[in-house]
Amino acid sequence: MKLEGKAQVLRIYLGSIDKHEHKPMYEYIIMEARNFGILGATVFRGVLSYGASSTIHSAKIFELSPDLPIIIEMIDKKEKIEAFIEEMSELFDDDKFGGLVTTYGIDIVKHKAHKE
Repeated sequence: MKLEGKAQVLRIYLGSIDKHEHKPMYEYIIMEARNFGILGATVFRGVLSYGASSTIHSAKIFELSPDLPIIIEMIDKKEKIEAFIEEMSELFDDDKFGGLVTTYGIDIVKHKAHKE
């Protein structure tokens, strides 16, 4: 499906050591997004962060944190993103989830798949 015009971005911030059912949380969320039919998703690994606890997480060689920042970013129509958030609400509401979930609107300028 080709996406044009108004769309929504879903960003999920979490830590690289966060797990769900013995697998990385980011991997679980990406697979759920794919199964749900979200048009696209990417996982980014950060090099420096802090969050609600104000603990610094760093990728510096002498200060390497085992819990580096992860951002999952997804793009689809607003209705689809909202439905996915609702589908994942139990996970996000779980006391084991420590992170941040945000959305914002965007304009898609160009969207097409690579040629095989």
